[in-house]
Amino acid sequence: MLPLSGLAAQIAPPPALAVKAYLLRDFNSGNIIASYQKDERVEPASLTKIMTAYLAFDAIKHGHLKLDQILPVSEKAWKTEGSKMFIEPNKPVTVDELLHGMIIQSGNDASVTLAIGVAGSEEQFADMMNKQAAKLGMTNTHYMNATGLPDQNHYTTANDLAILANALIRDFPQEYQRLYSVKEYTYNKITQPNRNRLLWLDASVDGMKTGHTNSAGYCLIASSKRDHSRLISVVLGAASEAMRATESQKLLNYGFQFYESTLVYKQAQTINTLRVYKGQSKTVAGTVTKDFYLTLPKSDYARVKASMISQQPLIAPIKAGQEIGKVRFTLDGKTISEQKLVAATAVDEAGFFGRIPDSIRLLLQ
Repeated sequence: MLPLSGLAAQIAPPPALAVKAYLLRDFNSGNIIASYQKDERVEPASLTKIMTAYLAFDAIKHGHLKLDQILPVSEKAWKTEGSKMFIEPNKPVTVDELLHGMIIQSGNDASVTLAIGVAGSEEQFADMMNKQAAKLGMTNTHYMNATGLPDQNHYTTANDLAILANALIRDFPQEYQRLYSVKEYTYNKITQPNRNRLLWLDASVDGMKTGHTNSAGYCLIASSKRDHSRLISVVLGAASEAMRATESQKLLNYGFQFYESTLVYKQAQTINTLRVYKGQSKTVAGTVTKDFYLTLPKSDYARVKASMISQQPLIAPIKAGQEIGKVRFTLDGKTISEQKLVAATAVDEAGFFGRIPDSIRLLLQ
């Protein structure tokens, strides 16, 4: 996605953050508002569990797991080091309880149990994680486990983590809303708070996940929705739990103060009508396949211009959804975004005699 931080010289620069890397992304458009060392390889720690949750949600969606299904707790999961939800091998635990324990309590034991429940082993689950990362476009990520425990071959970047967070909210919005804003959870008579301090400090924040190891530092991915805009912040390598929260808050406040996301075209909206040659219809409507947003500094919208670039001549047959052109957005002569135009409907080829007039017109052009 296009970076935006250099578009408007008159707005304040992003805040200076005391972290190893950060990124601020608009959820709707995917545009990066601000970043530092966004492609630098880092240790994800428990931010790994966002991918573990993504695959667990996907397994539930496709009927491979059920929320009330009881999963066995292996000795490996029970003995996994680090944060725990305190499951026990001889005590039944459901998928839903494990999801709460992993997302809210950051339980490594819950993560391993879910991984085994989905894939049969944590090793096979790590393979699934890597395949899903590739599908999502996380080109600088490699997973070795479901927990985020340190491994030299277990790594990611701020940019890839933002892609993953965006995908989970987009693909599993109900599960995200149900789980990621919960402030505490009790299991086995042990109550643990959600470590995401922003859930208490900012009412607009509704998730996502914290992470910490000695080598990774204190990390936080946060998502905040204000009015119709949602931003995702990634802060990596802060010096303390308090600092990861304050630095994330600075980043989110900066984005909402100076930038705005606007819905330009709705999915299936007719944007323009293009001439079709040799078809049963003389025209076809151009549209977009999903809602299209532009994220820009608030002061820049008045200077944005849009232009249509059509693939001419358009000759039937044309399939519904076929690319037929582009909409190009420019700011002060610089291209800031392009969006594919597709055919809203199919246009079948005309009969032999119906094609003759357009054949002649094309010859004369």
